[in-house]
Amino acid sequence: MAATAEQGAPPGNGRAIAAVVLGLVSAATMPVAILATRYSGSYELLHAGLAIPVGIALGILAVWLAREALRHDDARLGRAGGRGAARLGRALGVLGIALAATGLVAVGVYGLLTYLGDR
Repeated sequence: MAATAEQGAPPGNGRAIAAVVLGLVSAATMPVAILATRYSGSYELLHAGLAIPVGIALGILAVWLAREALRHDDARLGRAGGRGAARLGRALGVLGIALAATGLVAVGVYGLLTYLGDR
């Protein structure tokens, strides 16, 4: 029989799990967008830049949820659990932001070089 909250089981920390899921999606956004250009005839590498704001937004949301999960656990004196998952979600969110920022720099340099090459 599964334990319920009335039987003394810890309630869990859904924010920590959500942070991990969003962090994974954020970290995967840029690599998947770039990989999609390899197998698509109409989708070029520069079009992968459209995934940059998605990766940044999901990464910020993952970091925010991880922070809320840690606050939730602190408010319950460590009984809510999920501290490790919250830390993992935060790390994956930061990784997603970093990958998107790297893509942003690459698109910016490409745009600058294209502009200077056309002059």
